[in-house]
Amino acid sequence: MLIKLLKSKIHLATITDKNLLYEGSLTLDKELIKKANLRPFEAVWIYNINNGIRFETYLIEGEKGEVVLNGAAARLGEIGDRIIIASYSWVSENELENFYTTLVYLDEKNQILNLKKVSSY
Repeated sequence: MLIKLLKSKIHLATITDKNLLYEGSLTLDKELIKKANLRPFEAVWIYNINNGIRFETYLIEGEKGEVVLNGAAARLGEIGDRIIIASYSWVSENELENFYTTLVYLDEKNQILNLKKVSSY
C-alpha cells in the first residue's frame, strides 16, 4: 500500500514579486529549494495565508531571497503575502522507516529561522 505524505514544507515564505506574463511557475531561492529537499520543476502546492487560496504549480530556481509568482499564479497573491510551499510524496510501507519530512521555517525576508527533519515512522 502507498501512503501520501508531506515530503517538504517551506513555512511562511514572503512573496517578493509577481510576473504575470511569465510562462508559469514559482521562482524560488535555489538555496531554499535545496535545503527543503525539493527539485527544480517539482510540483508544489502553494497555500496563501493572506487570502486562503490554494493552488498547484512547479518550481524554478531563483536568486537569494526570491519568491516570485509567475504566469496565472501571479493573480493568486500579492507582494508581501505569506505562503506555505508544500510537496507530497507517495511512500510504500517498506520506505516509511527511512522517510523524513523536511520542514523549513522562514522569517519575513525569506531567511531560514529553523530547519527540521521529522520522521513519520
